[in-house]
Amino acid sequence: MIPVIFEDLGNMSYQAAWDYQEQLLKQKVEKKSKAFAVSSEVEPDPEPIAHHFLLVEHPPVYTLGKSGKMEHVLISEEDRNAKGIEFFKINRGGDITFHGPQQIVGYPIIDLEQFYTDIGKYLRNLEEVIILTMAEYGLKGDRSPGETGVWLDPDDITRARKICAMGIRCSRWVTMHGFAFNVNTDLNYFNYIVPCGIENKTVTSLEKELGYPLPMEEVKEKVKRNFEKVFGAVLQ
Repeated sequence: MIPVIFEDLGNMSYQAAWDYQEQLLKQKVEKKSKAFAVSSEVEPDPEPIAHHFLLVEHPPVYTLGKSGKMEHVLISEEDRNAKGIEFFKINRGGDITFHGPQQIVGYPIIDLEQFYTDIGKYLRNLEEVIILTMAEYGLKGDRSPGETGVWLDPDDITRARKICAMGIRCSRWVTMHGFAFNVNTDLNYFNYIVPCGIENKTVTSLEKELGYPLPMEEVKEKVKRNFEKVFGAVLQ
């Protein structure tokens, strides 16, 4: 089992969480660079690179990934500010998505070289964490071919709906960013964007699917347990 440091950041602004991720990623990348340095002046570090798994809730914010299009933002800056929604262009893959209260956002900052060097497998495993968590509530999460994230009824164009968005960045096999899992999320915020740049498909939440709100701590514990199971990790 691979040890992973777990932190619940509570309710934190997007910028603060992004800065923290960047700090952790920088530390890990610099440590890897030193380990591979050919200079005889650099002594090898006996301590392995630590892995982190962060969970957080953000105040309302839209984030646009590197491949995102501004036309997928359907709300004016004036209206967005009036509604108290922040906006960031960020360095993950993917298009536009929403983060907000009662949504579990997960940021694994892990060195994939200690797991496997396969980005596709990493994304599928992140999806599997959410799929297993949904199954504990009697819901069948699924994948949509050619699209990341977790869906319900992805093969039925009239019913396909996304419950978990994903987008990552990877530097020297160290990951950051991650997933956004709608638990009791106010889905009205998604009306002002084209979620993930995907037309004609809707979003959903555990609350909408089950018909009642769920305790956030309960869902977090299931996500943590399933992360350990899928990644062969032990959270510390």
